[in-house]
Amino acid sequence: MTSERQDMLLAAADFLSRRPNATQDEIAKAVGVSRATLHRHFAGREELLHGLLSAAADTMHEALRNADLERGDCTSAAERLVAASMESAPYLALMYTLSQDEIPASTYPIWEEIDAAVTGLFERGQSSGEFTTRMSPIWMSEALFSLVAGAVWAVRSGRCAQRDFPQMITRMLLSGIGTGGTASP
Repeated sequence: MTSERQDMLLAAADFLSRRPNATQDEIAKAVGVSRATLHRHFAGREELLHGLLSAAADTMHEALRNADLERGDCTSAAERLVAASMESAPYLALMYTLSQDEIPASTYPIWEEIDAAVTGLFERGQSSGEFTTRMSPIWMSEALFSLVAGAVWAVRSGRCAQRDFPQMITRMLLSGIGTGGTASP
């Protein structure tokens, strides 16, 4: 994928996560290109959304590779995953904004692999005693993705600093699923 296309997708993800019903003209303006340039890369909204979902999957898949979830203890693996997810964050925020009816993530089988890897981390953490068994690994996985999306919005709005992104998510996630936490069942 060309750098121009990657830049457009990232800017579009950022904008559409705040304005999911924006027109192609509004998207082009927010991305900083003409409508013709946007159309040259993405023939319409559906093609743009497919491009965004594909880019989201690619960046999240790369985050999983970088996090090396099988290495070391599960708490450290979760921390690495959060740090590696920063690049995917605008895409995850967009995915939580879009209606799943618009372009379901299930049309991209790589998301099943991503979900399985993240859920597997939480299953392993439960087996090792690092994570609570009071919540399902699937819920923990969804919580992680939601926290990443929420952190994007908090940073973008100026309520939180970008440098605090990994710590905010990791502390919230691990204090909520750690076996030593005070959360009630």
